[in-house]
Amino acid sequence: MMRAAFMSAIVLASATTLFAQEYVEYKSMQDRFSIVFPAQPKVTETTYTSEFKSILPARIYSVDQAQSHFKVTVVDYNNIQAIATEKAKACPPGAEACSGNTGSGSSTGAGYWKPDIEGAVIHATWELMQRPDEKPIYLGWTNMNLVEGHMVNLVNEKTKARTSAAIYMHENKLYIIEGTVPAGYPVPDFFQQSVGWLDANGRDIRYLTIYHNGFPKPDVRGQGGAPGANTGGNR
Repeated sequence: MMRAAFMSAIVLASATTLFAQEYVEYKSMQDRFSIVFPAQPKVTETTYTSEFKSILPARIYSVDQAQSHFKVTVVDYNNIQAIATEKAKACPPGAEACSGNTGSGSSTGAGYWKPDIEGAVIHATWELMQRPDEKPIYLGWTNMNLVEGHMVNLVNEKTKARTSAAIYMHENKLYIIEGTVPAGYPVPDFFQQSVGWLDANGRDIRYLTIYHNGFPKPDVRGQGGAPGANTGGNR
């Protein structure tokens, strides 16, 4: 998907009904992403419980306007091995689900940190789909600047509010992007489709092939569309 096309769509939406004020192209160097919010977001430090119950550091970037809500939750999985291994020390002796197989070729590991990070996008998608009173009406594979992820659309069965969400994993960080608007408003796809990825210098990243978190990092597009230097593998 080309981010420029979605930026054009944002301009069109802005000229119609969604918001009176100008949009803000927000960049977070801490979490290496950019996105277009309807206003400057509030940033909240928090934690996130992974599928296998590790407590991970997270930040929420949010804007609330009347009945419309826009939120990006970023969860840092970079220290999941150490966090899960420490948690596993409190497990009863022989509890396989907590200790796992410590061999390098194992798919588990102490505290199940390996399936925790590999399944982070699926788990976050499942949690979105289990929210009370919200019915999933679409689930599909997507990518933004060739970082793969999931896209989910939900409708609240009581209020008819619509949510457009996307979930990605990039550089061992989980991104859960949600836009929710009241019944009768255009579905806020523009929000989750405006996300971009930043390098260490704050420059936009677009990969040349599909990025799968945990695999060798693809080359990125350089100036003028030529292949650029790879900045290294995943952290």
